[in-house]
Amino acid sequence: MDEICQVCGLPKEICVCQEIAKSGQKIRVTSETRRFKKNYTIISGFDENTDLQQIGKELKQKLACGGTTKNNRIELQGEHKQKVKKALIEMGYTNDQIDMY
Repeated sequence: MDEICQVCGLPKEICVCQEIAKSGQKIRVTSETRRFKKNYTIISGFDENTDLQQIGKELKQKLACGGTTKNNRIELQGEHKQKVKKALIEMGYTNDQIDMY
């Protein structure tokens, strides 16, 4: 017998919880200059149900950079705003959901 999702009640293979969670998010991509003039790209605005560890891991692999996930946001080393937007669209987020600052 298949496992049932606790949120939507559908079998795990056809669970729609992640797509519903993605559609309601407003993601904000900013950049900061920190100590020693190092640039960081900050991605925030994810729901608490989103797997930030997995998204951060995929972004770091695609952009070949270091980074961390903390305080419900992803911090990437370097200036990657346009590349992050393109990568998030490839992950299933829409252009309207991503704000660049």
